[in-house]
Amino acid sequence: MSPTQQTAPPRIPLADLYKGREYPQSQTIEYAVHDENLQRTTAGELRHVAALDNMDDGFLEDYRKAAEVHRQVRQYIQTIAKPGVSLTRIAEEIDDSVRALVGHQGLETGDGLKAGLAFPTGLCLNNIGAHWTPNAGAKEVFLQHDDVLKVDFGVHVNGRIVDSAFTVASNPIYDNLLASVKAATNAGLKEAGIDARIDYISEMIQEVMESYEVELKGKTIPVKAVRNITGHNILRYRIHGDKQVPFVKTKTSQRMEEGDIFAIETFGSTGKAYLHDDVGVYGYGRNEGVSVAGLHHSSAKSLLKTIDENFGTLVFARRQLERLPGVEKYHLGMRTLVNSGIVQAYAPLVDVPGSFIAQFEHVSHLSWKHLAMTDELPHRQYCSGQTAKRSSLGETTTEL
Repeated sequence: MSPTQQTAPPRIPLADLYKGREYPQSQTIEYAVHDENLQRTTAGELRHVAALDNMDDGFLEDYRKAAEVHRQVRQYIQTIAKPGVSLTRIAEEIDDSVRALVGHQGLETGDGLKAGLAFPTGLCLNNIGAHWTPNAGAKEVFLQHDDVLKVDFGVHVNGRIVDSAFTVASNPIYDNLLASVKAATNAGLKEAGIDARIDYISEMIQEVMESYEVELKGKTIPVKAVRNITGHNILRYRIHGDKQVPFVKTKTSQRMEEGDIFAIETFGSTGKAYLHDDVGVYGYGRNEGVSVAGLHHSSAKSLLKTIDENFGTLVFARRQLERLPGVEKYHLGMRTLVNSGIVQAYAPLVDVPGSFIAQFEHVSHLSWKHLAMTDELPHRQYCSGQTAKRSSLGETTTEL
């Protein structure tokens, strides 16, 4: 008999849980504009055709499976992301749960390209905006009552990526910060659609977010939209595509098009709202456009082969690489690949010390009928800290 209920932590593969049944359909939102003349732009015709070609018979099934995996995992994580838990435990629970539910442990060559983690699990505290994940050997970090934690992880099935994130804050003094970013994300979703102007969406996001204030230590601080990271479209096996959705008013001629997959996300800060690289490494990603002709070190060649076979263009963390059979003493090879530009290393992105950042995100598919939030089921809500909110945001855009 097939199981009918997921375990806690989630460990039953979705293929077993939904045997003979379709994966749940995501929540859909009707477009604000129903003018059929705005359903497609002549200038984007080639991109439109390419996007539709990408939608093979398994397109929606892959996305629905990835979305359901993400939903079940984040629902469990929200029950354990409490003061006192280590960030390593949260990261390992996410990683292990995703692998279990997609049914691919990623240990055999190429298995991780069939389904699994789409990028390193991000667990960013307070002024760290994005791109931080626990690494072996580093000092253990435990979640505190006064922390603001962004939980950002991605699931892929056959390269179809669902990227979603939410913010955890146990102390109610941060409620307005979280509310502002959630409202801004929802504003972005409301304005998204086929032929929607991205500059207008960005303007609406900023207007909503910066209408909020938060009181910290007796001071009233305006919430600011982070200026130098953005939402983005998602391509197959690529978390960042060629379109960006800033959180601040901008000038761009880019529009959303039918078939696009967008990560509608926003980040709000009590600091400078401008992020810069910090020390450390969040993850690594393959630069496909860089020639490997001049690569001579045997250790670097061997490591590159491992990366190509197991991650392709997916960004990965050290702990994902180190769990693969036969991978050891790879640091010299990795340094060579990074220095040659063949692999890019990503550092944590931070605002000024003492500031706090919140993040929320949805992934949405633009069809001619409606906007489908691939990471969300109809009428479902999740709780973070003291505040109920629709499941939210993730990832930055200092291009991964």
